Order: sequence, then C-alpha cells, then structure tokens
Amino acid sequence: MSQAYFMGIDTGTNSSKGVIMDDAGKVIAVSSTQHEMTNPQPGHYEHDAEKDWWGDFCTISRSLLKQTGIDPRQVKAVGASALGADCLPVDEHCRPLRKAILYGIDARATDEMEQLTQLYGEEQIRKWYGRPLCSSDVMPKILWIKNKEPEVYAKTCKFITGSTYITAKLTGSYVVDRFLGLASFNPLYDPQTWEPVPELCAPVCRPDQLAKVREAADIAGFVTAEAAAETGLAEGTPVTTGTDDSGAEAISCGVVSPGQMMLQLGSSVYMILGTEGLVDDEQLWREEFIVPGLCDISAGTNTAGSLTKWYRDTLFPDAKALEGEGGPDAYQSMLAGVADIAPGSDGLITLPYFAGERTPVNDPLARGILFGLTLGHTRAHLYRSALEGVGYSIAQQIARMRSHENVKIDRIIAVGGGTLNPVWMQIIADILGTPICTPEITLGACFGDAMMAALAVKHPGFESYDRLTRYIREGTVYTPNPESHSVYAQYQALYNQLYPATAELAHRLAPLAGQ
Repeated sequence: MSQAYFMGIDTGTNSSKGVIMDDAGKVIAVSSTQHEMTNPQPGHYEHDAEKDWWGDFCTISRSLLKQTGIDPRQVKAVGASALGADCLPVDEHCRPLRKAILYGIDARATDEMEQLTQLYGEEQIRKWYGRPLCSSDVMPKILWIKNKEPEVYAKTCKFITGSTYITAKLTGSYVVDRFLGLASFNPLYDPQTWEPVPELCAPVCRPDQLAKVREAADIAGFVTAEAAAETGLAEGTPVTTGTDDSGAEAISCGVVSPGQMMLQLGSSVYMILGTEGLVDDEQLWREEFIVPGLCDISAGTNTAGSLTKWYRDTLFPDAKALEGEGGPDAYQSMLAGVADIAPGSDGLITLPYFAGERTPVNDPLARGILFGLTLGHTRAHLYRSALEGVGYSIAQQIARMRSHENVKIDRIIAVGGGTLNPVWMQIIADILGTPICTPEITLGACFGDAMMAALAVKHPGFESYDRLTRYIREGTVYTPNPESHSVYAQYQALYNQLYPATAELAHRLAPLAGQ
C-alpha cells in the first residue's frame, strides 16, 4: 500500500465532505456530515462557523483517519475549501464574533451596495467588476456589519471567508487564495501586488483586517499542536491556502483550460467556464481562475438542491417520513411519475427565484413563480416543473456566455448532488440541447482539495494543474433528445420573459412581506 496520502475536506451550504486520496489518485476513504443553514429573517442566511465549519472539519478528519487506520504522519498535505464568499468577523484568537454571513444567497446588504455605488460611481464599479455590485460581493457585507453591528465591527481583528477560517484554525495563518480574494473582495486588494489598497479599504475596514493573498495550492502553513489535538492530524502537516467550494470542484472535474465548463448542482447552481481572457458582462461574473493564466466566466442560480429540499419538506412530507422509517431515499420517492410527464410539465413553468437571484438578474428581491397552474396539475407536475425551472435558468446563462465572441464551450461536466438524479440530468441535457457528462469520481470539491494538496508539495505525478487531469475519468454521458429539446425551446422563450414581466410586482410585494 502507498505510504503517501492526501486529505481534502470541503464545507458546503448544508453538508461537509472529505476524502483521503493515495498518491495514485485513488480515493480510499470518504466521510461526510450534515449541518444547518439558519434563516433568521428574510434575505439573511448564516452558519455557525465554530460548529458548522470547524466542527465538521474535525469530525471528518478524525473519521477519515479512523476508517483508513493510516498513521497521520503519512498524510503529506491537507487541502480545504469552503463555500464562498462569506463574511465572518473574528477576534485576535480567531473566535467568531457573530454567525457567518453567507455568500450570494444572503441579500441583507442592499443598502450598502447602493451606498458604495454612490460613493464610487457606477462607472468605476463597472471598471472593477465588469458589472454592478451584487450580493456575492464581500465588501458590502463588511460595510453592513460596520453600519448595523458597530459593537461587532469594533472587536473585529479579521474579516474572513470560510476557507480562510479553516486554514487559520489549522495553521494560525490568515490567507485567502487569489481566485477568491481578488474577485470576491474586489476592489480591496491591488490585482498586481495582491496587497490591500488603504484608500479603497478605508470606507469599509482597515487593511490589516484582511487576509494575505496567496495561490490556492501554496503552502499556507503547518498544522499546529492545538489543531493536531482537535483533528487527529500530525503536527507539522502542510496545509494549502485553500479556495472556495466551486473553484475546488471545478479543479476536480478538469477545468484547467479554456472551453472546459463545470456545472455544479449543489444547494445552488454554480457554473465556471474556462476562458482565455476576462470577459465583461453585467449579467455574469468574470475572474482570474485558480489555474495561473486561466480566466473564467461564472454564473450562479440561488436555488437547486435547496429548492428540491423545500419540495421534500413542504410538499412531500410522506416521502421524508418514509425514509425516516427505513424506507427509500425521499428524493427517489419524489421522482415517482415525474419521468412520465411530458417536457414542459403540461404547461407549467417555475421561475426558481425562491431565494432572490444572482445571475443573470442580480436581484435579491426576485421571487419564485409557478406559472400556468391548473386543476389538472399534480405535485409530480410541480416537482418536474421545479427541476425544469433550474434547467431553464442554466440554459439562459449558458446562452449568455455563448453570445460573447471568442468564448467556446467544448465540454460541460456536471458535478454535485444533483447528478445523483438521472431524471434531472436528462431534463437539463434536453433543455440545453448539449451533451452533459459526469466524472467517474463525483465526490466534488474535496477531491479537488486533495489533488491540490498533492500539487502543493509537488508530489510525483501531481506537479502541475495539467497533470491533475490524468486522474479525472469520464463517467455517465447524458445525450439530449432532439424532440424534447424542440419542445423545451418554446418553454424557454416564455421562461426568459417571466422575470422581466413580473420584477416590478416582486419589488412592490417585498415591503408588504417585511423584506
């Protein structure tokens, strides 16, 4: 048996997962655990970082080591990723001062976005971001804490995101990777020097309250004695800078060159397409990707797995109860009859904006819609329509990407929990009219973390991002049905008009609901 192993652990919206990989790229152990996302009021989404992030990491690390029985000293490096970009204020001992404000699904900082836009001007904001400010940006979240929770702000030593917190707990070093730092904390860091810009930080925080920017696969530090006692890892084990979950997942499925696209179906949808250069589009995002020299276009739909979970809990309580009694998985039970319903759900279209929306509308006040309901529709129709609605959103954003000159999409690789639903995968392929493949190893971001850990220490066979692709093999391919695609194209045209036709009404509705 190999004597060198690499650990990767990812923290997501509703769960965390980890792997141990040997130096042949084979995963030898997997562990996962669940946690809760709290929604204390409309538009606010939070995690308890100490319990949900660090607690999960320690639990999974110990579980992986126990499963394998390997000597912790054989783990040659550890990589971690976490949902991003969040905003967590911590004190000088890395103790959270409040619950973490989550990524783009948290829409509390709308006033701060307007405040910053007024301060810098719309033209300057567009120069920095290629688009208006949105709920995925960290700067407005920091300003929200400054404006709304001054007592927390006054005690804050660092404003950090999830991956930074995990790495700091492991090593004592506050670092954020270039991909996440320069994009999500834009424009607080100089993109050339990677150092905080004092005059741009001044309205929101001090430069020393930000983490240091490093490459994702740099060694950020080494496991401390305290962290070793909590995680079971060996003191002195190298730890990478880490990155956000979507970036790590893109690495896990081979997004290391232009034209390769990851379609991540988790609690939300996140898409990353490798490009040769930065592409400005006010309805999408662009960054310099984790892989040096590679850029990307990215997009995000706020609800995917969180929408199917809502359906499970709200409309399919019997399926959930049956699972709790030892019966079949609730999500499998929910598919009963869904495949027998024709594309378009007999005239029912779902706008999946149940938690506001990021791209392409950048509107935290956007709301979900069930359009076309009749007395003939069943809950199976509603569920299929929800799956289709997510597919329409994906298709709308991919069409936007394709509209740019010199942007190519050679391959779409789907990852995440949604890939376990073959009916959903076929629906998405039919809507897109494009084949979708899944990788043979569908463990996601934690697998990418483990590969980047091996890259960080330049273990033989893992010396570059290009070489990582040798460990990524294709799994299932979903080929679109031309007849279904033709039907879906007609529904897509209607879907594309639903938000513009109702946005003003949604905005008028929000204050009535206290939002």
